[in-house]
Amino acid sequence: MDINRYRPSYGVEQKHLTRLADYSTEEIFEVLYATKAMKAKFAAHESTCILQGTTVALLFGDTSLRTRSALEIGVRQLGGVCVNLPYSEADMQAGENIADIVKVVARYGVGALVTRTINQNDLDAFCAVSPISIINSSNEDYNPVQTLCDLFTVWEKKGKFEGLKIAYVGKGENTAVSLIMGAIKCGMEVAVSTPKEFAIKPEHLTRAEQYGKIFITDNPAEAVKDADIVYTDNYNYHSLLSKKDSEILFPYQVNNSLMSLAKHNAMFMHPLPASRGAEVTADVIDGKLSAVLDQGENKLHVIKAVLALLIK
Repeated sequence: MDINRYRPSYGVEQKHLTRLADYSTEEIFEVLYATKAMKAKFAAHESTCILQGTTVALLFGDTSLRTRSALEIGVRQLGGVCVNLPYSEADMQAGENIADIVKVVARYGVGALVTRTINQNDLDAFCAVSPISIINSSNEDYNPVQTLCDLFTVWEKKGKFEGLKIAYVGKGENTAVSLIMGAIKCGMEVAVSTPKEFAIKPEHLTRAEQYGKIFITDNPAEAVKDADIVYTDNYNYHSLLSKKDSEILFPYQVNNSLMSLAKHNAMFMHPLPASRGAEVTADVIDGKLSAVLDQGENKLHVIKAVLALLIK
C-alpha cells in the first residue's frame, strides 16, 4: 500500500498502543498522517489545545530523557497536564494489583497512562481491564513509539516506503523488533544482521514475516548492501557490555566502510542515546547523512499524534 495514495480519516479503532503487531498498515498510516499535521501546526505556531482539561499519567520504571521530555512538553502543547506516578518493582512484588492501579487512576480523570519498562505480560493485563488508553513508550520486548518516529522520519526524508530497503545492524532487542514490524507493514524491504548471541527472538521474526520476507544474516555487509537506510541501536544503554560481548559486536559497528556498501545517499538512523565508537562511529552519526536529530524531534510530534488519536 502506497502511503502517498492513502487518504486518512484521522482516527483509529485501537484503544491502546503497546506493540505495532496490533496495528494494521492503515492504522500506522493514520498515526503518521496525524504526526504530519501536528508537525505542520507546530511549525506554524498554531494552537493545538485538543487535550484541554485532560491529564496524562506517566508510569516509568526507569530513567528517560527524550521520551519523558517529549511527553511532558507535548502534553502541555496539547493543553493537557502531565503527572508522574511513583512506580517500583518492589511495590508490585509487595502486592500492588494491576487492575486496582489502572481503575483508580482512571477515576482521577486521567485520559491515558504512558508506561516505560513495564513487562508485556503486565501491560496486557493493564489493557484487559483499563477504561483508559495504555501507551507503551518502551519495554524489554517492544519500542512502538520509537518506530513510529522512525517511520515518519523515513517518509519525511525519502518521500515513500515502497521500494526502500532498511538494514538493521547490531543487537536484536526491542527497537529492532518494533522496527522490522513497522517497516515490513509499510511495504519496505527489511534486512537484519545480528550476531547469534544477540539475535532477535524467533517468535518476533515469525510474527513479522507474516507480512513479508525478512533477509537475515550474520554478515552486516550483506545486510547493508544497497540499503536506503542503515539503522543501529545503543549497545551500552543502562549497563556496559562485557569485554567479550563488545568483541562479539564490534564487527557490527556502523562506520564509513560499512556505510559505503549502502546506496550513495543512504540515511543513517539511531534512536539515541548513542555510544560513539561502539555501535557507531562519530563521523557517521554526526555526518551529513545522519537523521538522528530529526528522529529526536519527531518523537514530540508522534507522541502528540498518538495521544490525540487514542484519548477518546
